[in-house]
Amino acid sequence: MKPVKASPAPSARPFEVEPLLLEVADVVNTTLDLETTLRRVAELVRKVIDYEIFAILLLNEQRQELYVRFQVGYPPEVAERLRVKVGQGVTGRAAETRQPVLVADTTLPAFYIEALPNVQSELAIPLIVKNRLIGVIDLEAREKGYFTEEHKRVLTLIASRMGVGIENARLHTRVIRQARTLALLNEIARELTSILNLDELLKRIAEMLQRLIDYQMFSILLLDATGEKLQHRFSQRFEQRMHLKHDIALGLGVVGYAAQAKEAVLVPDVTKSSRYIAVNPETRSELAVPLIYQEQVIGVLDLEHTRRNYFTEDHKRTLTTLAAQLAIAIENARLYEEIARQEKRLERDLALARELQFRLLPHSLPKMPHLEVQAKFVPARAIGGDLYDFLPYSLSRLGIAIGDVSGKGAPAAIYAALVSGILRSHAPIEPGPAEMLSAVNLSLAERRIAAQFVSIIYAVWDDERRTLLVANSGLPLPLYCHDGKIETIEAAGLPLGLFDEAEYDEFTFKAKPGDMFVFFSDGILDARNRHGQSFGPERVQEIVAGCADQTPDCVVSNIFRAVTEHAAGVEAFDDQTVVAIKVKGSPGKRR
Repeated sequence: MKPVKASPAPSARPFEVEPLLLEVADVVNTTLDLETTLRRVAELVRKVIDYEIFAILLLNEQRQELYVRFQVGYPPEVAERLRVKVGQGVTGRAAETRQPVLVADTTLPAFYIEALPNVQSELAIPLIVKNRLIGVIDLEAREKGYFTEEHKRVLTLIASRMGVGIENARLHTRVIRQARTLALLNEIARELTSILNLDELLKRIAEMLQRLIDYQMFSILLLDATGEKLQHRFSQRFEQRMHLKHDIALGLGVVGYAAQAKEAVLVPDVTKSSRYIAVNPETRSELAVPLIYQEQVIGVLDLEHTRRNYFTEDHKRTLTTLAAQLAIAIENARLYEEIARQEKRLERDLALARELQFRLLPHSLPKMPHLEVQAKFVPARAIGGDLYDFLPYSLSRLGIAIGDVSGKGAPAAIYAALVSGILRSHAPIEPGPAEMLSAVNLSLAERRIAAQFVSIIYAVWDDERRTLLVANSGLPLPLYCHDGKIETIEAAGLPLGLFDEAEYDEFTFKAKPGDMFVFFSDGILDARNRHGQSFGPERVQEIVAGCADQTPDCVVSNIFRAVTEHAAGVEAFDDQTVVAIKVKGSPGKRR
């Protein structure tokens, strides 16, 4: 097959179309790799036109501009920076009109834009798939009249077929990239939640983030205690660790605005941004993403690059997704370090350590239209290893966690903090009870600590349907009070953190007004009196039965009062936790 001879002659010899279409079909049907597809398009066009300068520009739909995705004959720095707005220049006009544009003499049309010197003629063919523009094939020559109507006709024919192949390859590349990104995000989140040293965590974030985005400048800034300024906690410039001292006031600059607005800020060109504060003279583009934990900004993740338009909307979406996990990991590491420091000063700071642990517990009880909730935790020592938490789900649902860590004192409290962080890290995906227990078990197994494990009851309440799902990993069997009777929920399972794989049964209850569920830790049942007698499950059932027509507060208060009286004069040896929930409304009402 011979290429159509490029010359300023008014006509070119006829071209054999059928073999050409067979080659086009071969390209479309044999590869989904975008780079391979674009290279083969270039090779195919060269068989038709002996070009010197060639480019395939793809459309950025959001910005309505074309960028060079593949080229021959362009200096790399020109191809990298070149952006053509739809409607401007030869390629922009081809994109706007969706028609081929042949310019025999570039000195004549007013719309011509010079990207390369000494170009005398140009031919641009739009790539259209299902009536949607995806890009433009562009050829340029250094002599006038180089391209002919025959070139235009044949190239239009190629473009009409090749657009499908290019778009399929783009979609395939996008899907593969998204799948890899999601897998990497999951890997990053799982690894980072296991690092409890803050400095090590921030360093590892910088390393792993580079696998997602090849940034040049990176900083993590954390909000100071006053909540008024951001302090550089970790900074890296061109793979070199930097120690930056200057603080950034909340609301100032790109970083300060991201923190104040609680939203990611993408700046394609900092020289055109009124918010940008010139700290690094090399910076041309910037992406700042807030780190938000429990609806509060704790810091900002900031990326910079020397290239304009380097960061994309995909980068912004990816970092926003990752930032939620990073905020949990950072907050968890900060909390772990704080508790560890308290452990070293335990004898003189037990009161402070106790206060820190209670800060891990919910600051307030959840309020729901159809559910009353009450909970109480009393550690055996200044700090302990029991925990409870309420994790809001969407659609009026609530996750309820009650846990008992093995051991006592500061080690148990630190492990409980780790478990609490893991629970919250999984809560955004709204797992069911059995799924949550399996996920926590897997996370703990990956960072196993000798002689440490935890027993957890996890339940999910649906306030609209008034249903409760329950799974248990070793806590005492919970109680279900309904229709004038007390029923033991036979939910059991292996504690978390001991075995790599474990499965858990899940129980479903359709509750009615007046129904009540009660969950409690071992410390309640095992509380002993002077004669060595345990408080026992029968006493708990009696108290629940006596409060059947009362509020959950009746159950919680009476259980703790009875346990205190039973164990009077004996030092408690285990933490004690009770959580009770009751469906609002009297038993006689059915809605």
